[in-house]
Amino acid sequence: MNEEPLPLKKASANDHLANERTFLAWVRTSIGVMGFGFVVVKFSLFIRQISAALGRENQLHSTGYSPIIGILLIGLGSLTLLLGYLRYQTTKRQLDQGQYYHSALAMQVITGLLFIASMLLLWYVIQTT
Repeated sequence: MNEEPLPLKKASANDHLANERTFLAWVRTSIGVMGFGFVVVKFSLFIRQISAALGRENQLHSTGYSPIIGILLIGLGSLTLLLGYLRYQTTKRQLDQGQYYHSALAMQVITGLLFIASMLLLWYVIQTT
């Protein structure tokens, strides 16, 4: 799909500030995803400690998939941060040149990956309850 650039007047400070606010939203999202991944990883440790405290030694070595899913979420949060930064730089360069090309590719990639991660978490929770 060939997209034509949207013609712009000289970029104003408001345009650059809006670009920075958008980047900060990407940063907040990446921190949230990485934080959630950390919680998922630590949840398996919590389950092992509770099992040991309750004397259920057979569950002590079973951590399930939560460490893997948590690590994937942390990686996805890192990828979100990187894509947000690349989008910020691209938009900044386009604003400086007086042209803006709308692209939703980064959002589509992150949405797809978060959807897959949420389906994995859903499957894991259903399997373990």
